[in-house]
Amino acid sequence: MFVVTLLCNPASPVVGPAVVESLRNAWGGGDAVWLAPDVAAEFETAMVPDNRWDVWADLQKMGIDLVVQPVSGRRKMMLLADMDSTMIEQECIDELAAEAGIGARVAEITARAMDGKLDFEASLRERVGLLKGLDSAVIEAVLANRITYMSGGKVLLATMKANGAYAALVSGGFTAFTAMVADELGFDENRANTLLIKDDKLTGEVGEPILGREAKVSALNEITTRLGLGADQVMAVGDGANDLGMLGLAGAGVALHAKPSVAAECDIRINHGDLTALLYIQGYNLEGFA
Repeated sequence: MFVVTLLCNPASPVVGPAVVESLRNAWGGGDAVWLAPDVAAEFETAMVPDNRWDVWADLQKMGIDLVVQPVSGRRKMMLLADMDSTMIEQECIDELAAEAGIGARVAEITARAMDGKLDFEASLRERVGLLKGLDSAVIEAVLANRITYMSGGKVLLATMKANGAYAALVSGGFTAFTAMVADELGFDENRANTLLIKDDKLTGEVGEPILGREAKVSALNEITTRLGLGADQVMAVGDGANDLGMLGLAGAGVALHAKPSVAAECDIRINHGDLTALLYIQGYNLEGFA
């Protein structure tokens, strides 16, 4: 059996009964279950319809995300999350570059790297190199003034952890940022790259080895082995090309507001919902949120 979930941005509720019932009838589904009024609903069906992606495209125009997945095992025991543009709304290196007055140049490189058009590790070295000589105090300034959290993150972490799940933040960004974000949101551990500093200045170098696509896959394998879990018990979420390895390996790989080339590689694509979408697709309802 499969479960079909329709959801939207909780701030702009557009999942009405008519939309849900129309799709349920067309696909021969079971009774609709409302997870949150006008925000998320689901129903079960015996098969994945051939027109799944055509319907998905039509619903996207209405501000609705559509997810179809097996019913069995959809509630996960581990969350593995990217940080930049996933748990926070920014790319931390772009914010550092903005403080240095080279924001546009670095942001362009970041965008191409996240879209898979540049090698992540090489592009990270290039971008960090452009920050050489920047006063290290800028890190604290960015943390204090430029970082905002993606909606729904705290609820996602609190709810999954209240139900026994483990949460790891694995980022191609920097430890100075993941430490704060992990602490604020309640992650059990965090991994990221290290900006090298000497005499209170950024050296323009990043600690080796660089945590990129393969390191995220390694993190998934290492943590699940340590916890005695299988990859099928993991929900991974990210938005960039360097997340594709872990998204493909996890039992549920969620492309969240992802680059089009990244979303195209994933069956679970959340373009309208916030991070609470990751709870709805696991079958949690609003009353069950921590």
